[in-house]
Amino acid sequence: MAAELNPLLDDFVFPPFDVIEPKHVRPAFQSLLAKLKGGREVQEKDLVELESTVEPTWPKLVEPLEKIIDRLSVVWGIVNHLNAVKDSPELRSAIEEVQPGKVEFQLRLGQSKPIYNAFRTIRESSDWESLSDARKRIVEAQIKEAVLHGVSLEDGKREYFNEVQQELEKLSQKFEENILDSTKKFEKLITDKKDIEGLPATALAMAAEMASSKGHKDATAENGPWVLTLDAPSYRSVMQHARNRSLREEVYRAYVTRASSGDHNNTPIIEQILKLKLEKAKLLGYNNYAEVSMEMKMATINKAEELIEELQSASWNAAIQDMEDLKILAKAQDAIEANELNQWDINFWGERLRELKYDINEEALRPFFSLPTVINGLFNLAKMLFEIEIEPADGLAPVWNNDVRFYCVKDSLGIPIAYFYFDPYARPSEKRGGAWMDVVFGRGRTFSRDGASPRLPIAHIVCNQTPPMDDKPSLMTFREVEAVFHEFGHALQHMLTKQDESLVSGTRGIEWDAVELASQFMENWCYQRGILMSIAKHYETGESLPEEICLKLISARTFRAGSLMLRQLRYASVDLELHTKYIPDGSETIYDIDQRVGTRTNVIPLLLEDRFLCSFSHIFADKYAAGYYSYQWAEVLSADAFSVFEEAGLDNVKTIKELGRKFRDSILAVGGGKSPDQVFVEFRGLEPSPVALLRYTGLFISFNS
Repeated sequence: MAAELNPLLDDFVFPPFDVIEPKHVRPAFQSLLAKLKGGREVQEKDLVELESTVEPTWPKLVEPLEKIIDRLSVVWGIVNHLNAVKDSPELRSAIEEVQPGKVEFQLRLGQSKPIYNAFRTIRESSDWESLSDARKRIVEAQIKEAVLHGVSLEDGKREYFNEVQQELEKLSQKFEENILDSTKKFEKLITDKKDIEGLPATALAMAAEMASSKGHKDATAENGPWVLTLDAPSYRSVMQHARNRSLREEVYRAYVTRASSGDHNNTPIIEQILKLKLEKAKLLGYNNYAEVSMEMKMATINKAEELIEELQSASWNAAIQDMEDLKILAKAQDAIEANELNQWDINFWGERLRELKYDINEEALRPFFSLPTVINGLFNLAKMLFEIEIEPADGLAPVWNNDVRFYCVKDSLGIPIAYFYFDPYARPSEKRGGAWMDVVFGRGRTFSRDGASPRLPIAHIVCNQTPPMDDKPSLMTFREVEAVFHEFGHALQHMLTKQDESLVSGTRGIEWDAVELASQFMENWCYQRGILMSIAKHYETGESLPEEICLKLISARTFRAGSLMLRQLRYASVDLELHTKYIPDGSETIYDIDQRVGTRTNVIPLLLEDRFLCSFSHIFADKYAAGYYSYQWAEVLSADAFSVFEEAGLDNVKTIKELGRKFRDSILAVGGGKSPDQVFVEFRGLEPSPVALLRYTGLFISFNS
């Protein structure tokens, strides 16, 4: 296929998602990445030219480097995005074929000594102090990243380092594929309504729709049959509402053992990933991979462990009381499991206790949280805080699925400053689970089309919430509402950047343990009465959520907070343990470590058969390896930042707007152009403290005692 006919290689303003097919991937990357073929290919020629003409100046070093990095990251980003939202065997095969070339080029670029030496010359020059903070950060990050990419290794060691990196990329890709395949593989057909007693109407309708798609054409929500899956909306409904304990157990066991057996077994993949990351660390002169990871973060291993221990201490007694409360309720209901609650009982009885304690039912509240109303309220909040207008722009840019919406973000003068896609609904057959924000284009002066204004940032926000059914809009759980606010916070940091240096614009160049600050900051607004009332209106009548229910929802924020915190700390702890203490082929297996961590984070023991690690894609197929603690680290920052608004008075609109502008101009605007701790202090006026987080979660009293 000729390069000029390949949509991946077009000079597009918006990616042509509607015409990109798996058949385009191979020729596109052959054009971009082919190595050692007489320098004919564009990307190789650009790098060779940069190395031969490089000078330690911005126009002769950084700007051409930006263009090389951007061209590759944009095309790979599009392909990787389609792999996450429109999976197919053909696309997998194409990615598997081109990935080695992509990794080879990234290593070649990262290990370029002419580029590395030019950055070092800038760092050591007499002009250093005259550089802006952003440019200093770029230079220092490029030097550090080059070292972590192996630029200083001798030839033999560098070759082996590159082999290790190639294998790690391949293993991570396979890890994610195994999760998707094993999740899709599980289907539970139910024909007797007694077996799914307790499931809400939304879940029954979803299960009947799934059954219909599997050939049971006459399936209805009322009479079935129903097909349950391990997709998040289906799984959560069973765990929270199914009265059939044996069904809960079956579904729970299937969920925590995903990708742990047969053709989709991730166990050997995890072991090999950990082994190779340890070897990579030692090649670079570190004791373990966590030390490598911390080089690009705010924290150290010790500081991360100290935070985990501090939060664990604050949460443990509260979690024990949580479990006692569940046992008391189960006993009062004469449940046979009352004296021996297991993992598949916790969410069920937790939901019953929440209903009893706060008189609120998550499923009954869905009609008040329709997606259009939630989005409208979220956009109005962004307008108040950050002086932006968000307008539908459907049709302006091609999309990959008809459910995808496209929006334009404008400043207070009505001038476009960013765009974003929103893909809200679960599609289990082709879309991976979870919710995320990712970058299509970053802001940058170097990529200006008119020579004056910078290229505008574009993001995509992806969720997996309940789709519209039976002529009803998507009716959301409150958890799904929080997820949308969270991912929108990430997108805001990408889109509202004022940084014109592309290597530190948006979320780029920010230490990884600070990237969750903006997202978790936005989550806090879900629990503010005025905002909650603006997004909670009945989808048919327009009736606002009753005041007493609104207040109960806000009060329920602290419900089982100790248990929920310990759940996150388990993930953070096992991540650090695996990347600091795990010895490949040693006496302690990966599951032994998880069980050992579980004694500190789980009030009731984990199942011995628990294989959660096999679906822990954050650390084995994403960027959170030795970094999952970042959620708690950034949660401290976000809660403390939000407390500034609270201290000013949330009803004081004038002051809230002023603080919103300050938050935008500091935390959201500067990107990676300043260190996160410096930016935080500029906004807050103080060093961060965990007190606000503990107060919001109701754990402050437990912490003090």
